[in-house]
Amino acid sequence: MTDFDYDFFVIGGGSGGVRAARLAAGLGKKVGIAEEYRYGGTCVIRGCVPKKLFVYASHFSEAFEDAAGFGWRVGETHFDWQTLIANKDREIARLEGLYRKGLSNAGAEIFDSRAELVDAHRVRILSTNRIVTADKILIAVGGRVNGADGLEGQELTISSNEAFHLETLPRSILIAGGGYIAVEFANIFHGMGVETTLIYRGTEILKNFDMDLRRTLHRTMEEKGIRILCEEVISKIVRSADQRLDVTTSGAKNLKIDQVMLAIGRIPNTDGLGLEAAGVETDSHGAVVVDEYMRTNVDNIFAVGDVTNRIQLTPVAIHEAMCLVETAFKDNPTSPDHDMVATAVFSQPEIGTVGLSEDAAMKQFDELEIYSATFRPMKHTLSGRQEKMITKLVVNAADRRVVGAHILGPDAGEMAQLLAVALKAGCTKDDFDRTMAVHPTAAEELVTMYQPTYRIKNGERLD
Repeated sequence: MTDFDYDFFVIGGGSGGVRAARLAAGLGKKVGIAEEYRYGGTCVIRGCVPKKLFVYASHFSEAFEDAAGFGWRVGETHFDWQTLIANKDREIARLEGLYRKGLSNAGAEIFDSRAELVDAHRVRILSTNRIVTADKILIAVGGRVNGADGLEGQELTISSNEAFHLETLPRSILIAGGGYIAVEFANIFHGMGVETTLIYRGTEILKNFDMDLRRTLHRTMEEKGIRILCEEVISKIVRSADQRLDVTTSGAKNLKIDQVMLAIGRIPNTDGLGLEAAGVETDSHGAVVVDEYMRTNVDNIFAVGDVTNRIQLTPVAIHEAMCLVETAFKDNPTSPDHDMVATAVFSQPEIGTVGLSEDAAMKQFDELEIYSATFRPMKHTLSGRQEKMITKLVVNAADRRVVGAHILGPDAGEMAQLLAVALKAGCTKDDFDRTMAVHPTAAEELVTMYQPTYRIKNGERLD
């Protein structure tokens, strides 16, 4: 087959799919893109963007408390959930419109429909049952929330998807999970005045993050009033006569809750996509298997983003899409660099991190130097808030290269983005030491920790 309806057809209108479609169309390629829900994908519609708006909203309760120490008298406050939801919905609609406009202006043809592979070059548009052909195809359908198979009463729960559209704010909520989505929503709901409990099967929240930050955030959340149950799971949920939820845990606890939210991970959204018909290989988790250039085992079919289950972050999907366009349409094979990817947890306090945790670095390097400072940031001094901030650098002693940077505290995510440039460039601890501090800031601690807090040699800590 040499005559195709499209040079490039994209299945999935999230951040990665939209970027690839827009760039390819901008090169003059005939591009089609199909999305069954709303353009913008998980991040814009039901993920990062509305979540960050909720995070901002939840901060005000503490900001009102802190204001008194700075001389402000704040009167009686009232939080209106419906106002937040309405304003959030307007912003999401605006952003979706921008995604559509960008595609249209570039010349891509937009389909508001689910699409499925028929074979390696044919795609079925389900809304019309039309079959189109394409020279190259991109799978960018992202991920979906993971349910708790076998949980009695699972139908009584919500996921993060529904949390953005609740008609009323619950008086109490139980959130199952210990990853960043669960932790962030625990802080969000607590900040909005909801009695919040977090339940997690692991020994400590935020697996794979640096342990010092995990433990300190855990402690701080509990001090705020968030109840955290580790090494426990939900065993059963039933609706009681008063319409509340009776929850039994594996630790034989009985909780009376208004809402239960499951945040136990996300899985590739590949069911019913026609991958088998096209001969596209998937792994045991259902993720599309790709090589370093985002190519599947079928030469003309590519995949980017969460559907490949590598690094589930929006900027990663966007970067992969840009590399894909270079490879597929510019005769410039380009592979994304997944090393030193910064990330943030918008908890309260916030986490920003890039590179290796202390535990991960111990597995790669014989000797480490750990530089760490724990202090109360200046913005908390007059307010009387006792929250601590942590700045931490993990250094390979052999060449002095900084291989990990971790921050817990206000604006940690913003700092992590800038630190990522330094670590990506291979900066050493000596480079940090030569850098002048900006005073007074919390970030200055990153360039004023001149002596290691402790060393680690062959896995053993040397104080």
